[in-house]
This record gives sequence, structure tokens and C-alpha cells, in this order.
Amino acid sequence: MIKVGLVGFGKAGQAVAQVLQDDPRYELYWIARRCAVTSAKAAPEPEVPMAALATPDDWGQWLDAHPVDALVDFSRPESLHLYGEQVRCRGLMLISAISAYSDADLAYAHSLATNARVMCSPNITVGINFLIMAARLLRKIAPFADVEIVEQHFREKPEVSGTARKIAKTIDVDENRITSLRLGGIVGHHEVIFGFPYQTVRLIHNSIERRAFGTGAAFALAELAHCENGFYTFDDLMMRMVRHELISQPD
Repeated sequence: MIKVGLVGFGKAGQAVAQVLQDDPRYELYWIARRCAVTSAKAAPEPEVPMAALATPDDWGQWLDAHPVDALVDFSRPESLHLYGEQVRCRGLMLISAISAYSDADLAYAHSLATNARVMCSPNITVGINFLIMAARLLRKIAPFADVEIVEQHFREKPEVSGTARKIAKTIDVDENRITSLRLGGIVGHHEVIFGFPYQTVRLIHNSIERRAFGTGAAFALAELAHCENGFYTFDDLMMRMVRHELISQPD
């Protein structure tokens, strides 16, 4: 069983905690958040220790007392710099679902991967990463097709979806081809539209419930456990599984 520390306990973090607690492969050992106090309604069942860890020293002392095998981060970009050296020196697995990393943040995450297994992806749902893989393949098959990307999220999300930007980069489409909509009641919607002569292909993914992030985190932990030290994206892990399945198929 893999011992997991969860970083961040907002709406996504709470949903991920539920999934990890229900998965027999993992033990959700503790939760780190900006404030250690939480309501009984928000607290996971059974009760999991919580801590407010504001400095790198806090992280070192906490991990000495509460060692884990992996960190799953659904918090903020700055958290990476608080616990990063602990990931490096302890060789922890890191699953990060932060969508707003700067280039400097990503460079730091890459540096940690020399001594640890690090996976960073702005969206770690299985479905969206399958969409990205399919879109990349179709783009290679038909580079002449017109492509548009549509992303829809909840009203309070201020920035363009990091997932939409990743889709655009992966299939070599300019970011000005991304259309963003903000509407109440939407968790997350991504659509890649390929316009061919005489036909249209739409690849669509909808996040219906935030627990989809938890199933993605569980998948990533299981796959990363079999990897060497290095930096991975979610689609790297997915392609690793696809290659394994193709190789293992009988002739």
C-alpha cells in the first residue's frame, strides 16, 4: 500500500481525498492545507490528520514525523517550492495537478526529477488525456484540417484553461484558436473540432464531478510507481500503458 500526503483541500482536494480513501491501493496519511482547521462536513472520513505547513522547515519536520511515499498536489504553484527539496532528498513520488506553473516553476520541477519521480499535468483526468492523445494522432493524420479548441468552466475561473493551452501546444495550434466560456454549473468542458472537407470531427470531454481528478491521481500513482526517476506528464504515463498493451498482444 502506498502512503500518500495530499497537498491542498479545496473543492478538488476534497474530491480527491474521497477517491484515495476508497481505493485499497492507497493510504491517505495526511492532508496539508493553508489552514489546518476544517469543518466536520469537509473533513474526510475516517478522520485524517491535517497540518498548515507554511515554510520549507515546516515540511521537513512534518515529513520526519509523518513519512509518506508520495505527494499529490492540488494546491497552488508556490507550494512546490515549500516541499520541493523534501521530494528531492527523500525521493518521493510527486503528482502535481497545478495548472498555473510558470516556466521557472516547471524548470524547478524538472530539476527535482533527477532524484525523484515527478508527474506534472494541468488536468489529470483520464478522459481529457485520452482526448489529447487522440487529437495528436488525428492532427498527424490530417495536418491540413482546420482546428478550433473550445473550453468551458465555472464562472469564477479567471484564466484560460491550462488544459486548453496544453492541447493547443500538443497539436501545434496557436492559442488564439482557443475559445473560452465561463458559465455557472460547469465543472469543465474541452472540445477539439477538426474541420475537413465534407466532414467534421469533434473530440469532447466533460468533467461531470471533481472526483474524476481523484481517479486520475490514482491512475498516475499506480503507473508512476513502476517508473524510473524522471519528469513525466499524464500522457507519458498513458502512452506507457498503451505501448505495454500493444506489445503484449498476441500476433
